[in-house]
Amino acid sequence: MPKTQFVDFKAVKAAITMEQVLGHYGLLDKFKRGADSLNGPCPIHKGSNPTQFRISVSKNIWNCFSECKHGGNVLDFIAEMEDVTIHAAALKAIEWFSLDPEAVSGERDEAPEAEETKSRPKPDVKTATRTATSPPPAEKAVPNPPLKFRLDKLERDHPYLVSERGLSQKTLIDFGVGYCGKGMMADRIAIPIHNLKGEVVAYAGRFIGEPPDENTQRYKLPPGFKKSQELFNCDRAFREPADKPLLIVEGFFDCMKIHDHGYKKVVALMGSTMSGAQEAIIRQHTKSDSHVIIMLDENESGIAGREDIALRLSKFCFVRMYQFPRPDMEPEHLTDHELADIVEGVA
Repeated sequence: MPKTQFVDFKAVKAAITMEQVLGHYGLLDKFKRGADSLNGPCPIHKGSNPTQFRISVSKNIWNCFSECKHGGNVLDFIAEMEDVTIHAAALKAIEWFSLDPEAVSGERDEAPEAEETKSRPKPDVKTATRTATSPPPAEKAVPNPPLKFRLDKLERDHPYLVSERGLSQKTLIDFGVGYCGKGMMADRIAIPIHNLKGEVVAYAGRFIGEPPDENTQRYKLPPGFKKSQELFNCDRAFREPADKPLLIVEGFFDCMKIHDHGYKKVVALMGSTMSGAQEAIIRQHTKSDSHVIIMLDENESGIAGREDIALRLSKFCFVRMYQFPRPDMEPEHLTDHELADIVEGVA
């Protein structure tokens, strides 16, 4: 296959597994097999700890919990091992595993390796994912209309907000969050969601504590509200200096807690996936030298989500996938010092 051949990266990733690649490198005997995992020392930084590198067999992704502090898919792994671009990694995989060139090539939006190098900055191999995949098109924009009312008399000193979540009164006032005693969000924490213009387009109602049964939703959203069209806190975040890194988190409280630590350039996806509309908002406020830090929850959905988001955003800016040191850890759990270390590491 010629070096400038267009490659369908998705097809290559679907055709090979991390287990096959480990076998190619002669590393399988160093890994212990679990129910849906392979665990062993990190081949990338030549580690020795038998639990520092984890592969999800079903998702075909990997993570290094030690020096690398990031993860990715099968092509990312080859790129790291060979110190090449994703395009070159795909070509190697096609050769190593005798893949049908026609089945993994096509007229796509990706540029050849040489063109890609000229058109955008090359991210740091340790902190950013290298890719040329094309983002999916944004959903056809049908804006959520601004609300014609406001929920007044919300209790901002409710124990759930102050004691359990540890949020300051200033942050609660900044976000307009509080306990709602009656009405559509009765007995829930009401969280206003703003659009880019700063207009309130919905309220999310958080059940206090854990729902008692599967019929009780943790979060209640108004009928007809399109969550995928909004990016929580974008109206405030994008007023911050352009040279500051943008932090992307999953949840409302992750976002508010980071804001409470004094770092205000943070947005929440309101889930572990990024919609096309949310990506468009980020692209609108991101330049080629901008930095983005993806900080999703350290669980299966968060790991898969941050990989997908990194692949899409890294085409037009520098991206870092932050990996928490412990399973199920969330941005909300960070201390002031830990957050400062993360942000200053790319600033």
